[in-house]
Amino acid sequence: MGVDVVLMQMTQRGTSPKKRRPTAVESVQDGAELFSSLCAISRLPVLSRVDPYRTLILTSADMPQFLSEVDATCALATEQREREILAKIRELAERCAGSAHLELHLQGD
Repeated sequence: MGVDVVLMQMTQRGTSPKKRRPTAVESVQDGAELFSSLCAISRLPVLSRVDPYRTLILTSADMPQFLSEVDATCALATEQREREILAKIRELAERCAGSAHLELHLQGD
C-alpha cells in the first residue's frame, strides 16, 4: 500500500470548522510504495506515524520536524528512486512550511 503526499490549500469561510474546505494543490504519488516502505522501517517520530491505511495530516507547524526526518531518511536511502521521491516530498513540505493555509496530507489507501 502506497502513501500519497498531497499539498492541500485550506479555505474557511467564517469561524466554524465545519466550513473548512481543502483543495489539492499538488501531489506526489507513491505507486511503487517507496515512501511507505521507508516510513515503515523508520524509527523517526513523524515518519513512523505514517499509516498506509489512514491519512496523517501535518500543518506548517509540523514541517520543521518532518523536513528533518525526510532529510535523515534521504541520507540513508540506497536507491536513486527513493532519493527522488523524498526530494519531491521535501519540495511540498517546504511549500507547506511557508504558509499557515497549507497542509500536507499523507494519504494511505
